[in-house]
Amino acid sequence: MTKPRAGILSMQRIYNYGSFLQAFGLKSILESLGCDVQFVDYEPGKCLVTSPSSKKGIARKAEKALEVFRYDAPLRDKLAFIRYKRTYAQRFYPLLGLTEEPNLDPDIDLLVIGSDEVFNCVQDNANVGFTPALFGAGSRAGRKVTYAASFGNTTLDKLDRYGKRDEVAGYLKGFDAVSARDANTGAIVESLTGEAPTFNLDPVLAYDYFGECGLIPAEVDEGRYMIAYGYSGRLTAEECAAVRAYANQRGLKVLNIGGVQGVCDRFVDCSPFEVLAYFKHAEAVVTDTFHGTIFSTISHTPFASFVRSSGYGNSEKLIDLLSRLGLTSRAAAGAGELVATLDAPVDWAATDAVVRAGREASRAYLKKEVSACIRS
Repeated sequence: MTKPRAGILSMQRIYNYGSFLQAFGLKSILESLGCDVQFVDYEPGKCLVTSPSSKKGIARKAEKALEVFRYDAPLRDKLAFIRYKRTYAQRFYPLLGLTEEPNLDPDIDLLVIGSDEVFNCVQDNANVGFTPALFGAGSRAGRKVTYAASFGNTTLDKLDRYGKRDEVAGYLKGFDAVSARDANTGAIVESLTGEAPTFNLDPVLAYDYFGECGLIPAEVDEGRYMIAYGYSGRLTAEECAAVRAYANQRGLKVLNIGGVQGVCDRFVDCSPFEVLAYFKHAEAVVTDTFHGTIFSTISHTPFASFVRSSGYGNSEKLIDLLSRLGLTSRAAAGAGELVATLDAPVDWAATDAVVRAGREASRAYLKKEVSACIRS
């Protein structure tokens, strides 16, 4: 019997470990369900929100990389970060099977949109913009579904403000099934379609990386260390000082992964699979990202997630994630809560039970959609 052809439309070309690992995880699950899997690309639409400095494509990536020179970190590590960004696509795209030319409109049986912030259509990012293709528009796929899709910081209020409520509602109603990963997305979907979506785990949780992926190194040669994980410069001066004090008191190096912070003994340039090994063997993790929180969770590493409501913000998605995992005690509002948060014990058994149930539900949802695709 011919394998069903499944396409994943996601954020797989973003230079980000979380984007890579969620894409690889979803691909692995679909392959285990008997699919022939490829990634589908999109052409970014016009941004609804713009700023004078908005750039697109390589120009935007270069601008983001060069921002690192503004941050208080050793020059050696700033240069290492720039090399990491410059070589990211060449080194890691092949691991996902991505080609240099975009795969825009393949002939597939099933289109799976997600995970990640594929519906975050009201943001100042010219590499995403307001893109109907990210809602399935124009696809030739026989069946169109989402998996753990997220609107990110886009809210109903923003959709109304920019006059996109009805258009987005039409796109959502065109899906054969809708799966969301967070409460904000669920509320938008239910409000616009009249039906609540299925809730599923992000693929980095849904795929059993440490149980099934043979690409994660068993050890890392670093001695004792903690990790500061996040976009460059996201940790405030106060947070950096608190991290340094914590590390010094416990005799730990501070490794930066993903970005360069103002507290840095070394920036680590490694593969996405090596990232998980670094998390697994760390003494502690400090992050303010969604996937940094997930990496810590699946590796059972004590962590603190800084929750932010200002700027780009992360409070909605982080609090939702921590709540679903029973880990709200890992949220830190600022530098003053860092030590207590990191030193608090974690009931990993309870969280593992949630993740196991979520994995079963994720496979059941995807298996149902693959089966429906075969029947059709």
